[in-house]
Amino acid sequence: MKRSLLTLISCVVMLAIAVPASAQFNLRKAANAAVKTAKALTISDEDMAAYVKESVEWMDKHNPVPGDDDPYTIRLKKLTEGMTDADGIPLNFKVYDVIDVNAFACPDGSVRVFSSLMDIMSDDELLGIIGHEIGHVAKRHSKNAFKQELLTGAAKDAIGAANGKMAALTDSQLGSLSEGLVGAKYSQKQEKEADDCGYDFLVANGRNPWGMVMAFEKFLNMEEKAGAKTSYINKMFSSHPETKDRIKRMTERATKDGIARPAAK
Repeated sequence: MKRSLLTLISCVVMLAIAVPASAQFNLRKAANAAVKTAKALTISDEDMAAYVKESVEWMDKHNPVPGDDDPYTIRLKKLTEGMTDADGIPLNFKVYDVIDVNAFACPDGSVRVFSSLMDIMSDDELLGIIGHEIGHVAKRHSKNAFKQELLTGAAKDAIGAANGKMAALTDSQLGSLSEGLVGAKYSQKQEKEADDCGYDFLVANGRNPWGMVMAFEKFLNMEEKAGAKTSYINKMFSSHPETKDRIKRMTERATKDGIARPAAK
């Protein structure tokens, strides 16, 4: 039975924080909070990369990843063959066999595609989504979002108190960081930049960028016909007019470039 990724993360986080913390609070602790945040602001790219790696490994461990002989894995591997890097960032791909309709990409180039998304997308549409998510990596949107999570999320106190060294994080803190990676939200400007960058990435790798348009159209149709508002739709699209504008813009670009739209499957 498929499980929800966020449910899996939340369960581990809740277990990790089940023991109540001390109720004591004093002025010294309040004053130290600002110092800790200031220290966290100086976190190095090397340390941040290590936290990303640890978070991705945590998610891979706590979620069902189909084996190499699984149809989901075989399909994703075939679709992404030859996609080795995005602007110098090495890429790696895995499937999470969970019920959520979602996909995300991490600052280190780890791309995770959910089986339930694969169930409703054609190959071209799925590649369109993957290209868009990789666009966030290449434009460093995911890196900036992760850094913000480090500075403001559950791990900030541990990182701020580490005195320039990499702090050891608890399951609760890793769960919170992982949830931030899965649910990272971007501005409309960043989404458009990811569209354009993803388009370029797909073309450079011999894929048809119309898949992005087709995926957006499918999500819009799902929402308008059935009122389905998945977490992924919430994350990517802020409103109908904005979604339609993105579809129109990418359609015009592909048409101008003389790229034929693949037949619907």
